[in-house]
Amino acid sequence: MMPIPLSPLASIEAVRPVFMIIMGIFLMVIAWRLSKVSTGWASRLIVAGSLLLGFGYAVILPLYEAGVIERYAPQRMHYHGTAATALAWHAVKLVAMNCGWLIFGLGVAIHAKLLSFPAPRRAITAPTLISNESAA
Repeated sequence: MMPIPLSPLASIEAVRPVFMIIMGIFLMVIAWRLSKVSTGWASRLIVAGSLLLGFGYAVILPLYEAGVIERYAPQRMHYHGTAATALAWHAVKLVAMNCGWLIFGLGVAIHAKLLSFPAPRRAITAPTLISNESAA
């Protein structure tokens, strides 16, 4: 009996870009829902971070997996395009993913009140005595 060959469409390499696109969209939807109940800078940071992450997960990483964007390797000598283009896309990927997680995490931390500082105490003034009252 001969083994049945798996279709290339059912391989892990073919499913990984689809998973990343779905994960990026899911992250943006969850962040949008979370920002509706948050206010101020927390919601702005959550949405900005999720947009960067969504761009990274739904656009850049699937293009890397599909081979449209060439991976950068310093020891590699020959590229299909130029080394500068590969380095530029690598920098875009690093900025989108790392800044996205940083900004998203800051927004979630502010939303969870992990970075809130207590309000400064007001100076308490002692009541002044009227001249005809005794201190005792």
